[in-house]
Amino acid sequence: MTATPAEHRDDAALRRFSRTAEIATSDVIRTYSTSFGLATRLLGRRHRQHVRNIYAMVRIADEIVDGVAAEAGLDAGAQAAALDSYIAETHRSMRTGYSSDLILHAFARTARECGIGEDLTRPFFDSMRADIAGDSGFTAYDADAHAAYVYGSAEVVGLMCLRVFLRDATRTPAELEILERGARRLGAAFQNVNFLRDLADDTDRLQRGYLGGSARLTDADRDAWVDTVHRQLADARAAIPLLPKDARAAVRSALALFAALTRKVARTPAAELYRRRVRVPDPIKALLAARAVVVTSMERDR
Repeated sequence: MTATPAEHRDDAALRRFSRTAEIATSDVIRTYSTSFGLATRLLGRRHRQHVRNIYAMVRIADEIVDGVAAEAGLDAGAQAAALDSYIAETHRSMRTGYSSDLILHAFARTARECGIGEDLTRPFFDSMRADIAGDSGFTAYDADAHAAYVYGSAEVVGLMCLRVFLRDATRTPAELEILERGARRLGAAFQNVNFLRDLADDTDRLQRGYLGGSARLTDADRDAWVDTVHRQLADARAAIPLLPKDARAAVRSALALFAALTRKVARTPAAELYRRRVRVPDPIKALLAARAVVVTSMERDR
């Protein structure tokens, strides 16, 4: 067979592979999160797939350290090796724009198009490494460890999404400061609410105390964390008008859902949070999403 000169080749094979990769990332978010899956459907088409690609990359890393690898028979050392391999392939694919791993191929294309660099992925992976269980028993996070973990595991993911939203936009330095603070605070709020919702699983199965130690939370502790989340959500809400219009409904919907979750947590005794995961019913999620769409439709574009 005669090789086709490079200047006459098209990229049909690469485009087909990339479309397949995006199908894979969309399947990940559909399988693991109905809430974020709903929110991404509210994004403008130019943002939607990029955010799904980000979600899939971080979700797979999270699954490596949160039990899937352990259930497959990997000990802590093998889990660390699996995560290190995933990290190395993530960064290699970001440099080259290609990976044989479909999820990382899709993420790399998003990272290169939207300016997501290792300044954001490395802190994320640092937090994932912190989750690998060793032989030390229960892991309790003090205030500094909590802040570092939340920055890496959640705030930088908000900043990744912000880079997607702003890749074709111009904002003043003052506006960018507000937007970046809002993205970080929204990510932190999401993470802290999930810590409160997942107290039973985190404490009993994963042996982690993300919210301040090995002692069980009291109702007063719960109230303090709820106040923290309310402040974080308020900062995030203030940044929404500065987003491109085709990103606002999705962010509003996600924020409204976590505000509703926070209110449910606030009404749930701390002892009960250790027995069941608080949820918002699907009809309420749909109502919150619809409200976000209506509010956004009445705003001016930017």
